[in-house]
Amino acid sequence: MPGFVARTIKYLLLSLAAFVSIFPFFWMVVGATNRSVDIGIGKATFGDQLFINAANFFATVDAPRIFWNSAFIALVGTVLTLAISSLAGYGFEMFRSKFRERIFTLMLLLLSIPFAALMVPLFVMISSFKLVGTVAAVVLPGIASIFIIFYFRQATKAFPGELRDAARVDGLNEWQIFFYIYLPTMRSTYAAAIIIVFMANWNNYLWPLIVLNKPEQKTATLVISSLTSSYTPDFGMILFGTILATLPTLIIFFLLQRRFVEGMLGAVK
Repeated sequence: MPGFVARTIKYLLLSLAAFVSIFPFFWMVVGATNRSVDIGIGKATFGDQLFINAANFFATVDAPRIFWNSAFIALVGTVLTLAISSLAGYGFEMFRSKFRERIFTLMLLLLSIPFAALMVPLFVMISSFKLVGTVAAVVLPGIASIFIIFYFRQATKAFPGELRDAARVDGLNEWQIFFYIYLPTMRSTYAAAIIIVFMANWNNYLWPLIVLNKPEQKTATLVISSLTSSYTPDFGMILFGTILATLPTLIIFFLLQRRFVEGMLGAVK
């Protein structure tokens, strides 16, 4: 009987957590099918305004351009971040030096600094290189992600040292070991990192808002957010746009979810 009670409590708590997690997505989908006035009064059933909201969204927003901008920034940012941060994580673990741990500890301490405190000096630096209004201004500050470097270093601890030693015996240099041995072995780690970094770049709002000053450069996140600033926002249209903006990250996650779980658990194959 105590076991039954424990399982009941566990499933109740899990059901509550699932409801809290899923309800915003349910509300978003339901809202996209209703009029703005119905959403305002809390209608929680599906309506018949989906195609009208879709037509209003595409008539109001240059959807292909803003989603292309978001996709380009997210893809370039993901590739560069994984390239730089994985190399750094690999280097921190594989190469020993007198100051390695001190430098790494300092980097982890920098994680405690909020981004709001870095915005002004970062903007001044980007302005001095005349990069404001470019994709580089959005992407470059994040390519050496301290969290991703930390993540790859921790994952590299599980990388079999025997593989590296055998590769050296076979005459491979360090770059060849990284590309031909390390990369295929750590594919689950890379899959998890792809999801984390892609979502961060796709959903990035504050920094692109600061450095992208031309309307044709705006991302989907910025444009959809700006739709709420009118005196009478069309919430149905906004929620439809939000669904479209959510789809790429959902697709990436579901394509890589198995590898994501393996990577987060530290699996090496």
